[in-house]
Amino acid sequence: MADKRDFYDVLGVSRDASQDEIKKAYRKLSKKYHPDINKEANADEKFKEVSEAYETLSDDQKRAAYDQYGHASTDPNFGAGGGFGGGFGGQAGGFGGFEDIFDQFFGGGGGRRRNPNAPRKGEDLQYVMDLEFEEAIFGKESTIRYNREEVCETCTGTGAKPGTSPQSCSQCRGAGAVNVERNTPFGRVMTQQTCPTCSGTGKEIKEKCTTCHGAGHNKKQHSVKVTVPAGVEDGNQMRLQNQGDAGLNGGPYGDLFVIFRVKPSELFERSGAEIYYELPINVVQATLGDELEVPTVHGKVKFKIPAGTQPGTTFRLRGKGAPHLRGSGNGDQHIRVKVVVPKKISEEQAEHLRQFAKASNFEEVTEQGDSSFFSKVKDAFKDKSK
Repeated sequence: MADKRDFYDVLGVSRDASQDEIKKAYRKLSKKYHPDINKEANADEKFKEVSEAYETLSDDQKRAAYDQYGHASTDPNFGAGGGFGGGFGGQAGGFGGFEDIFDQFFGGGGGRRRNPNAPRKGEDLQYVMDLEFEEAIFGKESTIRYNREEVCETCTGTGAKPGTSPQSCSQCRGAGAVNVERNTPFGRVMTQQTCPTCSGTGKEIKEKCTTCHGAGHNKKQHSVKVTVPAGVEDGNQMRLQNQGDAGLNGGPYGDLFVIFRVKPSELFERSGAEIYYELPINVVQATLGDELEVPTVHGKVKFKIPAGTQPGTTFRLRGKGAPHLRGSGNGDQHIRVKVVVPKKISEEQAEHLRQFAKASNFEEVTEQGDSSFFSKVKDAFKDKSK
């Protein structure tokens, strides 16, 4: 375990971070490294690392053990058998002082043990929703389907056969933990461990529900209507409350995080509410000007190209961009002009160009160091005119 990164470093939080800070960090990193979104080679390993860190630090009891003993506390065999394994110096979390050791072995930390019968919120889930470019701009309503843990309808979540109910565990008497004597360097001491009879729930089910087999919940396909807001972008996410897994002991359902994955457009590029479009025009249109129909995400609009437009010139169509996700109105569409010079021309076309070049005094302009559009046209057709 020595090669594992510190869980606090993995999530990028301080050792005194609150549960809200830990949860926010996990959501951000899990979205960044989720295998359905991040296609990098090590994304899966990063996602597992983040999930493992969150699983430990989001649980007060596991976090307290980790703060004291480091990664050794995540070993399934931690605390089993006699002694301390590699000794005090071998603990990944370091030696925390005699008072910490005695608290651990003589029940001093028992006050922090979670009530096994307390209601617990269900796990949060993630769903990746694919959107067309236009759907992300204008929004849509869609019904999505996914699997989640739902409260068993037969036993209403108790896990017991209808007509019966769970009983307080006969071994731990509802505490969820039992005291066990262990051999330590201090002699035989009393420690606590999860009750093997009830697995920490504090309850025994004598007659289990035949539908969920005592779990209290079943995996089922669930559907929910999602209203995609206009203006969402690739990677944005939406939280749907109570659409995650079922809670325990009557706790609420977890939440569902819908992550939007937007397909690129063949015509447009987007940055926030701003839309970018490259408009190809020919030499004559750039020189004399023209009126064209230009595509926008809102439909085609008429657009006037001024005479003498230079390659790379950018124009703005106000209000023709995407809606502002957290605001009112639309962004703008930016049109970048790309002058397309034909690769092949006829002899008649070449002659007209030679006459045009002569009438425009291209030779004189070029000698003066002008790098105007007309000199570029001349250079482009120079070889073809011979």
